[in-house]
Amino acid sequence: MVELDEIDKKIILELLEEPKASLRSLAASVGIALGTASSRLKSLQDRGVIKGWLVDLDPAAIGWEMTVIVGLRIEKGQMMEVQQQIAADSRVFSVYDVTGDFDSIAMARVRNREQLNALTKEVFSNDGIIRSFTHVVLNTVKESSVVPPF
Repeated sequence: MVELDEIDKKIILELLEEPKASLRSLAASVGIALGTASSRLKSLQDRGVIKGWLVDLDPAAIGWEMTVIVGLRIEKGQMMEVQQQIAADSRVFSVYDVTGDFDSIAMARVRNREQLNALTKEVFSNDGIIRSFTHVVLNTVKESSVVPPF
């Protein structure tokens, strides 16, 4: 775990609020010098806190009308192989090891029922998968990749 001081936290919160902020406006918002903002931002990147810069797309706006959450039961000894196969599919955006009723949870987006059918047959019926339980998301109330713990 990386230690973050109050300035690091303020920088992160500002970037979460306004990812396209210039270095100058970031420094002003946090109340630090431009050079300090630059070195702090580089340090956050070097330490792996900030992994990259992403474009946040609206899935529905680009045709991904359905989000599905799939619980998987996987044969013993095949977890890593099966998860790698699932993760390789471009429709799948998250794969997790979990506790509870399932061995793994996968989340995917598809354009329509036909693509959901294809995804289920092409990906979630692979060797090593004992059973899949597919849940179609009806409404997204909140979706965020990371919420800072401070």
